[in-house]
Order: sequence, then C-alpha cells, then structure tokens
Amino acid sequence: MRRATLFLSAAALAALSACSTPTVDGSPTPTNGGPSSAPSSSTGLPPGVPKVEHPIDVARFKQDPCATLTNPRVEELLGSRAEAKRTDGEGGPSCRWSIPSTSRPRVHVIVSDFGDSGTARFYEGKGTTYKVLEPLEPIDGYPVTAYGVIDRRGQGDCSVALGTSDTQTLSISSSLSEANIGKKDPCAIAREAAIRVLATIRGGN
Repeated sequence: MRRATLFLSAAALAALSACSTPTVDGSPTPTNGGPSSAPSSSTGLPPGVPKVEHPIDVARFKQDPCATLTNPRVEELLGSRAEAKRTDGEGGPSCRWSIPSTSRPRVHVIVSDFGDSGTARFYEGKGTTYKVLEPLEPIDGYPVTAYGVIDRRGQGDCSVALGTSDTQTLSISSSLSEANIGKKDPCAIAREAAIRVLATIRGGN
C-alpha cells in the first residue's frame, strides 16, 4: 500500500487528538498538555518552562542537519519527489526539504546554535521577540512550542521548537501547499514533522 503524504493528499492527516485544536484561521489552541505557569524550584528553570527529563545530544547533527529526517519520513510528509538542501543561516546549521521547482510545501529543520537556554529562550521572548508563543502537546515527554516573530499561520506557515535538552532545541518549520492553506493547521503539520525528527535523532526505525 502506498504511503499517503501529509501535505499532498487530501486525506493524509487526521485531526490530532491531544495536540492543538485548529480554529477557523488555522491557529492552534493549546491543551492541558502544555507546561504549567507555576514556578518549579526543583527544575532550576524559569516559571512555565518545561524541563527535558531525558536529554538528547544533537551535536552530531550540526555536521549534517539533513540527517535529522530519513528519506522514508520525508516521503511521509512531502511525497517521493522531495529533495533536501542544506541552507545554513544565523540560527545554525539547517536543512530544507521541498519539491523541485516549487516553494510549497516544504519542511525546514534548524539545529540551533543558541545552545545555552533551550526552550527557555523562546519563553523569555514571549510578547516581545515572539508574537506567537504557544505550547503544544509534548512528544513522548519532549516539549513542543509553536513560535513566530510574526503570525503567519493564516498563510500556511508555522515553526515549532522541539526541546531536546534544557539547553538545546531543534527548530522545525512547515509550509503548507497552496491547496491546503486554510484547510489544515500548519502547526499540527509542524508537530507531525517534529514527531518524525525526534524518532530519527533517537535512532528509531
């Protein structure tokens, strides 16, 4: 049976049961799975910032950020024609997957160079640097946070920070195909990509 792709097939993504509930404009609504706003003296982290109990060392992926997704997982997200391109920027080494000769759909993973405060860096910028800052349902205990300097969810774009330790994150962005803008939640798709990234960096098959 051929694998349906999340972006290109109309029936490829079922609604997430415990992540975020899309509203009319495609914005995610956080659930109770997000971090608490109460201070926690035991974690040593600022109030509201989720702790990563089982850190993953992602240093090796700075050498090859395109190794954060396997070909089968890219195919699940974008289809068999997707190609990878290393696109390093100020944020750190990164890889972008897209369909040749098109700008959409695409997935972009950045192995952050800001390895000092992890997810806390995003929470510290809430309301200032980041207009969008919303916790999504964690993935197997690893925090996922939707963020954006500007809100582009209505345009089919969303970025999430996947906390791999208390001092490191991976930034995972998704852009919906033109046909799916307004029909699918781009942050739900970004979280789906984060699920596959996490499985890859943990060595899952």
